[in-house]
Amino acid sequence: MNRFRIVLAIAVAAYLVPLSLVAWRQGNQEFLLYAGAMLVMIAGVVVLDRRVHFSRTVLIALALWGLAHMCGGVVPIQTTSGPGVLYAWRPIASLPRYDQVIHVFGFFSATLASAECVAAGVSPAKPLRISTGLALGFALIGMGLGAVNEIIEFVATLILPKTGVGGYTNTGWDLVSNAVGALTGAALLRLRASIPARTDSVV
Repeated sequence: MNRFRIVLAIAVAAYLVPLSLVAWRQGNQEFLLYAGAMLVMIAGVVVLDRRVHFSRTVLIALALWGLAHMCGGVVPIQTTSGPGVLYAWRPIASLPRYDQVIHVFGFFSATLASAECVAAGVSPAKPLRISTGLALGFALIGMGLGAVNEIIEFVATLILPKTGVGGYTNTGWDLVSNAVGALTGAALLRLRASIPARTDSVV
């Protein structure tokens, strides 16, 4: 693990541990569950990174997504209907909620990460050219990961007495936001035209 990855790991621990403690003190079982899920996902990223060697851009984006996600569930705010958390914040009634913005950013980041995984597997020694079809394929991978996120939220509603997941409409907007993020990531990949080779990847 190089210096950049060590510093990034320390930064992730520096927000994950205290924000998990805040969730515990709040009795926020939902975000304690999500913190546990994040640990599993972080472990997955670490394992993949040892094989793929993600770009710094992707690693930073994933770390920021984790920070935004944890803050969204534990930072208290006052809403028009009473006390709430940052995920419910909407600066103007006509704008998306914080929750939806984080879904867009999160699955934008996940799509870029997925593309680097594929590139390391199929074209480790030379740049992988991104056609329109391949970019759309990456978008679908991102949307699939977004669907996994919704399954985790659904499980939370089954095993916890109270959550902030919301109902069918919320799930629908989450899926739309996930798709927007994935398609934006795919569009960026198509504009870049290729993913640089990572000759030290071992996928």
